[in-house]
Amino acid sequence: MIVEYTGRSTTITPKLKKLADDELARIDGIIGRSVSAHVILTEDKYRQIAEVTLKTPLDILVATCEGTEMYTALHDALKKIELQAIKHKERKITVERHAKPNSSEPLIELRPAALAS
Repeated sequence: MIVEYTGRSTTITPKLKKLADDELARIDGIIGRSVSAHVILTEDKYRQIAEVTLKTPLDILVATCEGTEMYTALHDALKKIELQAIKHKERKITVERHAKPNSSEPLIELRPAALAS
C-alpha cells in the first residue's frame, strides 16, 4: 500500500509515522486490497487535527478527528477508518452471500394454452 504523509504547520515524528503504518497495515488486512492512503496532520493553535483518507477499489474511506495531542487525534481517526473498513467488508460479504436469483430462469411456470383447458 502506498502511504502519503502531509504535515501542515507541524512535523511528522517517527512515533506518529509508526502508529499510522501499523494501523494502516491492520486495516489493509481487513479490507484485503487497499490501493493508497493519505494522512494529513494539521496544527491550529491549540487544536491538533488528523485526517486519514483510504482509497479502495470500490470505495473511499475518510475520517477526521481533532484533539489536544496529535497522537490521540491520529489514533482516533485510524479507529474510525477501521470501523468503516469493517462495515464495508460486512456489507460486501452480505451482498455476495445473498445474491439475487438468476434472471434467466422464470419465477413462475407458464403452462401452454392447450393444457389449461
